[in-house]
Amino acid sequence: MTKATADRLLLPDVLKGVAVLLMIQVHLMELFARQDVYNSLAGKISLFLGGPPAAPVFMAVMGYFIAKQGADVMKNIFRGIRLIVYGFLLNIGLNLHLLYHILTGELDLNPLTYILGVDILFLAGLSLILISLIRLLIHDSLVAWLAVLLVVALSATFLPAGMERNQWTDYVFAYFFLDVPWSYFPLLPWLVYPLAGYCFFLFSGKYLKNVTNRQLLMATLAGLIPFILFFRNGFSITVDLPAYYHHNFIYILWALLFLGLWTMLLRQVTLWIPSGPLTGFLRWTGRNVTAFYVFQWLLIGNLATAYYKSAGGWELVWWFVGITVVTGLLVRAYQEGMKFYRLRVNDDVLK
Repeated sequence: MTKATADRLLLPDVLKGVAVLLMIQVHLMELFARQDVYNSLAGKISLFLGGPPAAPVFMAVMGYFIAKQGADVMKNIFRGIRLIVYGFLLNIGLNLHLLYHILTGELDLNPLTYILGVDILFLAGLSLILISLIRLLIHDSLVAWLAVLLVVALSATFLPAGMERNQWTDYVFAYFFLDVPWSYFPLLPWLVYPLAGYCFFLFSGKYLKNVTNRQLLMATLAGLIPFILFFRNGFSITVDLPAYYHHNFIYILWALLFLGLWTMLLRQVTLWIPSGPLTGFLRWTGRNVTAFYVFQWLLIGNLATAYYKSAGGWELVWWFVGITVVTGLLVRAYQEGMKFYRLRVNDDVLK
């Protein structure tokens, strides 16, 4: 990899690295924090940081790279299916402790809402498949992709979402639009964010090649005005998790504006601090974001059954440090294990 290529990849890697760390802290706040901490200002700030800077950023970066890599349709479809399978396996893995207590009769809960919970891996897989199929029809027409984005954003607001009827179809529709407690990242409205990343790649290729830093700064300052004006409404929706998971068109506009401003902020940070321990860690985390996400959920999900809503403020800080360190070590061990496996496979082939 050339230095120029490495520099170009620094920002998306850091964006993903920051996003997954913010996901760790918000998962701890949701599951470990005492109710008084959860309802405090610190709790609301935690929920906000686990909102627009986390999942929307991750999905937008994914959409950007779908456009950039231009892989063939069947390859992307199989990748999407693999992500969906991983989603089911992760749901079972992170809830193993809880499911044990349900199966032994100690807890009276519906196991299907945990096994079939609509987490971000399902969204990533479905988005990858759908965007790849749409690309067959409209190729890389920026106007057409912007039209698709607009239709999805409006559909999330104005199409009837339906009502929970305690039928098996609820578990299916939850992956696409149904507003039920176990649907965290349904395709509507969340498909907007990978579409936004896809559109940004096309837009930047046509219109941002010769943009100066001064012009970017002026655009950023202009974007701050509506962001600040509507911040109170955006903040209140973000910290209300059911409203956040099933947000509307107005919030989408605000969140997309936030994504632009957040990206410009981290771009500036990476220009100021292109190397160093923190930047290096964020970059490594971003490059291994899927493994990092999976391992942190396996830890937090199973521990939450024992420590649910029991931690104070400083305890959450130590939990965050501990989970992050252990997750990093597990990712590193996973990497080394995969290297050893590939070497063994190559040795077997050569023999």
